[in-house]
Amino acid sequence: MRYPKSGIGRKWTVIELKAIGPSWKGEVLSDGDGLSGQVLAAADGSVSIKFRYGFKWDGKKTWHYCGAWPTATLDEIRTNRDNARKAVRDGINPNDQRKAVRIENRLQVERVIAEQKKRDADNITVQSLFDAWVTDGVKREDNNAEIKRSFNKDVLPAIGTLPVKDVTEHHIRALLRAMVDRGVNRLAVIASHDLKQMFVWAEERQPWRRLLQEGNPTALVAVENLVDADYDLSNEGTRTLSPKEIRELRDIFAAMHQAYEAAPDKRRAKRPVLKETQLALWISLSTACRIGELLMAEWKHVNLEIGAWFIPKKNAKGKRGKKQDQVVYLSAFALKQFKALHELTKASKWCFPCADGENHVNEKTVSKQVGDRQCRFKDRKPLKNRVHDDTLVLSGGENGKWTPHDMRRTAATMMQHLEVTPEVIDQCQNHVLAGSKVRRHYLHYKYSKEKREAWRLLGERLTAIFEGKDEDESTRAPEVDIEALFIQSLKEEAALEAPA
Repeated sequence: MRYPKSGIGRKWTVIELKAIGPSWKGEVLSDGDGLSGQVLAAADGSVSIKFRYGFKWDGKKTWHYCGAWPTATLDEIRTNRDNARKAVRDGINPNDQRKAVRIENRLQVERVIAEQKKRDADNITVQSLFDAWVTDGVKREDNNAEIKRSFNKDVLPAIGTLPVKDVTEHHIRALLRAMVDRGVNRLAVIASHDLKQMFVWAEERQPWRRLLQEGNPTALVAVENLVDADYDLSNEGTRTLSPKEIRELRDIFAAMHQAYEAAPDKRRAKRPVLKETQLALWISLSTACRIGELLMAEWKHVNLEIGAWFIPKKNAKGKRGKKQDQVVYLSAFALKQFKALHELTKASKWCFPCADGENHVNEKTVSKQVGDRQCRFKDRKPLKNRVHDDTLVLSGGENGKWTPHDMRRTAATMMQHLEVTPEVIDQCQNHVLAGSKVRRHYLHYKYSKEKREAWRLLGERLTAIFEGKDEDESTRAPEVDIEALFIQSLKEEAALEAPA
């Protein structure tokens, strides 16, 4: 049975449309009121009918698509036709209307996306700021390794997920106070300086500048009000080891070794400080070198025959462009330590190789080993797989803790007592020449002869201390500090003259 394809006033029913087969392909069905549909047949025999509404616009026959059956129902298709016909009566081209709706929908989507982008931009986190800053805003000698370690440990866990615009001075102060409470005053000071540097960098750049309209949250944080009252903010330590303490340290090392060797069960016995660590401390004491420079040393830079150690400027501490090479002339005392070290690590290219031998040990290794054995000065719980005792406390702790860096200070002070000039001591410590750039540009004398003599005197002094032949400072008559007495008298006089 075939239905008529058109008829005045007739409406197609769903049953009739379902009965249309592929043979009707291309036929046009009239549904009345300007609505007609063209039969389409797919390769699999399925039939669909594409309906459109015909109307005149600007004197031309124009078509408006109303939907395809059966994807759209007949009611939906006829409603679309009715809406189009009403638009035409109102003087509106339904096709233009459809375009306008599409444009409006697209604009609405764009508005939603733009609003979300703005919200995202307004909520950029401190983590994102740090990632940008550590990539483009700062370049340290260690390739920013220490900054990343510090921020990942203390800063980012506290404020990393906060939007930059929401960070306040209270957040900064809280994270620094938590570090001080943990007993790491120095790290808190460093973190404070790094945070200030990061936020100052952000203030000068978009999008961070826009997010900091309320101000830099670090500007009102005074780290000096957060650290312990007795902490030296200048980090200019004054601790030096007396001859008595140097001998005490030597004896501690020897006693630890003897106790370990005599232990019936070495697996349970307390292990002594590594021999390499002991030698590192004595080398630092006898050369006035930085412990980090020493731990990065390679055997190719140590000549045991002529007694010299070359420190390339890449290993030296200092700002980029102001570092310099150094040749350390080894005294008999220092050479003895290097030779003992060579017997232990000569198989490696490194003087102080790490466990796998592929690199040198971490520059903080010796400092950690020394600090772990002076636990009375650390307000912390024992760390996993770390020693926690007081075996390296000297003088019963009355002079406070000591660090490997104090060996360098002790060496310089000993040179001073031996009447070595400050200029030569600076050269032995590889300090960049003080003064103007012009002065540094023209004065290139290396003080080789004077440095060699200074290290020789220092080595002889240490040998005498080790042999107990030196004059123990504790038995000397104390020297009168005229300057200190004079300043004190002025203070007392001022106090008496002050109004009550």
